[in-house]
Amino acid sequence: MSDGKPSHIRWFLVFWLFILSAVAYLDRVNISIAGISIAAAYHLTNPQLGRVFSAFLAGYALFQTPGGWLADRLGPRRVLAGGVVWWGIFTALIAIVPSGIGAPLFFFIAARFLLGVGEAVIYPASNQFVSRWIPMQERGIANGLIFAGVGVGAGLSPPLITYIMVHHGWRSSFWVCSIIGFAVGAVWFLAARDAPSEHPRVSSKELEIIQSGLTIHTGSAAKRQLVPWGRVLKSREVWAVTFSYFCYGYVAWIFFSWFYIYLAQVRGLNLKASAFYAMLPFLAMAACSPLGGIINDRVTRRRGPRAGRCILAAFAIVTAGVFLALGSQVESARLASIVLAGGAGALYLSQSSFWSVTADIAGGSSGSVSGFMNTGNQIGGFVTSLVTPIIAERFGWTASFLVAAVLCVLGAAAWLLVDPRRVLTATSNSFQHGTPVTALPAETEY
Repeated sequence: MSDGKPSHIRWFLVFWLFILSAVAYLDRVNISIAGISIAAAYHLTNPQLGRVFSAFLAGYALFQTPGGWLADRLGPRRVLAGGVVWWGIFTALIAIVPSGIGAPLFFFIAARFLLGVGEAVIYPASNQFVSRWIPMQERGIANGLIFAGVGVGAGLSPPLITYIMVHHGWRSSFWVCSIIGFAVGAVWFLAARDAPSEHPRVSSKELEIIQSGLTIHTGSAAKRQLVPWGRVLKSREVWAVTFSYFCYGYVAWIFFSWFYIYLAQVRGLNLKASAFYAMLPFLAMAACSPLGGIINDRVTRRRGPRAGRCILAAFAIVTAGVFLALGSQVESARLASIVLAGGAGALYLSQSSFWSVTADIAGGSSGSVSGFMNTGNQIGGFVTSLVTPIIAERFGWTASFLVAAVLCVLGAAAWLLVDPRRVLTATSNSFQHGTPVTALPAETEY
């Protein structure tokens, strides 16, 4: 351990989780950009393309909790590195589907499902990292930065994939995404450690700062802090944030799966204009995710976690619903893109609240609990990938966005049931108020 100048290793690793997050979304959103070309090459309809999109989410949702369980027991370093290798392989497999294959739909569905299995570990493992490395008073901004990678990765996808498609064909775009994934995964494995006390570059001062606000032990006592599933499933907070994240996922995946196609086919924008305007929601996500984290931490310090985590999330999600309802009815394609992008940004102001609360209340089981919560998110995405084109075909695209706006209201209401001070424990008492290991500094005490 370094005893010289104060180090900032935790923030470098948070930054690299931001990079991993961006690459993960590049790998999952690339197919929605290449989807028109793939559909033309293999004669797929939009509903069939929806099955390909939803196959990823099926694998992703099913393996959220197992991925979190692995991170709780094996640590975030190895689990994340293994996940990156896995999703790099299955991203590359999309590029080798022969043009004359007899059942292309089956192959695409299988490859995307297995890609989802590999990517399922990223955010539960990241949350396990946060619970071990980030003191409670910094978790809002840490999670905000990690999930800013979602907006950056998804936002870079339209121009990057479009450029590669125009110059080298859609298959090359998947090879590029795969290579990028292998490179950033290698850096993570070399740079990361499962606990700050294991990292040779963490100074004694930084270790003191980290340990002052942790809600779990990071040494040999960590395994004894795993919360039994019986207690997790009795938690009102766990079920409320899971339902809210289902609503969140339904809305978010309209942008990830269908927004580019919506602009091109419904709003009539050309390929380059669609690529440009399809970036806007993701740029808004990238900006608003860390902004939400900063607000989260500041309000939590001043007003307590219920205001900082819960009320902020409820307000942001309701605001997103208002933007969606308005944007879907704007006649100008470009103005509609801007208003709908505002909805995506408002939605992501709440992102850090979901992951900060699960790190706060679940401690050593934060990987498993956040994985369970994120299953709700992915089920929402799975549903929207299938249902959105069906609603659009029968009732119009305005109706698709209005359904999403209603779910925003329901997701916001669920946050009113959450009390972040009800900490899950591994002992005989299912819950306790406050932090189980160390108290926060006086100005951040709950």
